[in-house]
Amino acid sequence: MGMSLNRGGFMAEINVTPFVDVMLVLLIIFMVTAPLMTQGLDVDLPQTKAVKALPKDSDHLVLTVKKTGEVFLDEFKVELPELQEHLKRLVVAQHKQLFMRADKEVAYGVVVQVMGEIKAAGIDKLGIVADPEKSGPATPAAKQG
Repeated sequence: MGMSLNRGGFMAEINVTPFVDVMLVLLIIFMVTAPLMTQGLDVDLPQTKAVKALPKDSDHLVLTVKKTGEVFLDEFKVELPELQEHLKRLVVAQHKQLFMRADKEVAYGVVVQVMGEIKAAGIDKLGIVADPEKSGPATPAAKQG
């Protein structure tokens, strides 16, 4: 069926080409920016030999402890006294996995305190996030004498 014009010169059909063009541009913008949004907070993670990548599904939350001692659930700042309540509501009730990222400069006491809140919330399995160890020249062992 061809394109028809009314006597007044107006088309009786809707041209969807501009709509499709706009949708494709929005799709490309979303595809480019989505991975940038999931990067999370900037922390200097400790390094270890055996590291697995975080799961790509949305059935997990990441708890981040920054160098300053601030605690974040995904990208949202949480005060330590409120952490247990948030974990019960967001992790335990929704049956999600919890992964903890802590800056290597964070005091050990802060990490233990956060882990205590996690345990008190009823979470028995906790994943710890680290960076893979950089392979470089082997450091010689210290001599004992």
